[in-house]
Amino acid sequence: MPKNYHSFREEKYSHRQAALAQEMLKTDLSAIAINPGASLTYLTGTHFHLSERPVITLFMPNSKPVFVLPELEVGKTDTLPFEAQVYTYGEEPTNWSGVFRQAILEAEIGNGKIGIESRRMRVFEFRFLEESAPQTQFTDAGGLLSNLRMYKDQDEVLAIRKAVNIAQQALADTRSVIKVGTTEREIAAELTIQLLRHGSESEFPFSPIVQSGPNSANPHATPSDRKLEWGDLLVIDWGARYDGYISDITRTFAIGGVDDQLAHIAQVVLDANCAARRAARPGISAADVDRAARDVIKASGYGEFFIHRTGHGIGMEGHEAPYIRAGNEMVLKPDMTFTIEPGVYLPGRGGVRIEDDVLISECGLESLTDLPRKLEIIAA
Repeated sequence: MPKNYHSFREEKYSHRQAALAQEMLKTDLSAIAINPGASLTYLTGTHFHLSERPVITLFMPNSKPVFVLPELEVGKTDTLPFEAQVYTYGEEPTNWSGVFRQAILEAEIGNGKIGIESRRMRVFEFRFLEESAPQTQFTDAGGLLSNLRMYKDQDEVLAIRKAVNIAQQALADTRSVIKVGTTEREIAAELTIQLLRHGSESEFPFSPIVQSGPNSANPHATPSDRKLEWGDLLVIDWGARYDGYISDITRTFAIGGVDDQLAHIAQVVLDANCAARRAARPGISAADVDRAARDVIKASGYGEFFIHRTGHGIGMEGHEAPYIRAGNEMVLKPDMTFTIEPGVYLPGRGGVRIEDDVLISECGLESLTDLPRKLEIIAA
């Protein structure tokens, strides 16, 4: 391990916590309470799972973080690259409230405002916070945390690039099992093995989605025992995780050739993907990128069959800001990473989606994915 590894970690998390403190002061928050998830890992480097035992970390603008956690998890705080106050409890649930009250009291939050991630915070942990700070006002701080995580530093981008490479290599080594007679489930199983073999962490951003024939018209179908048939469209949506960061890619294939209408929608979606990638650059809104893709599909006569947003942010989570959708006037800026994934879905027939992972740079847009996008015919 390099001699400067610990100082690097200390600097990284201290910088992130300092940025959080500045935002808290702007919004008059006394504290932010975070339970296990991406934001807690982003700010501390620690990983906890949601379980039957509550875990909360409190961040205050002018004091060290406070952890409340079970005794069996305390070892995870031994190597923190920053100072923290740790409160632990044992297996007797009737004692847990007292530990939470002590932590809140000694954190000197008083009668201020505590921010929470409403999308992440469970009622379970929230009840302990409410009981421990009855005079405190709670407010949603999800947007504040999301905005911090939305801009990726060099190391985060490198991790996403690695996750993209792992995913692309995994698909390449899965191709041999894709043929008439293979089931969606068998393809998903092989892809899972290849993702692990090529270096993905075992906790994938999501389970691989493999959809064929009529099933491909359902954007989030679960792989089934349906066997591939000649003339099918095959949609594969998959991703890897590396050093906590994810990739999310979709490509569509034709099994032995498809009819004219299905080939046409594949070209329409390809054109929409290209239009969105051309539009995305610093200073352009997320809505403008969505519009660029949507206009192509509308002009082709398939607008009603494009039933989801054009993309979403990627990072430590598979879906995070910025969201590339109609009505989102957020201006794109350098260091944002997100997907571009237009699709057309014809119920009962089939669907096409082409999804790329992209990075906004100072001078434009870089596609982190480089697999061919054109509909590829896989010989049966």
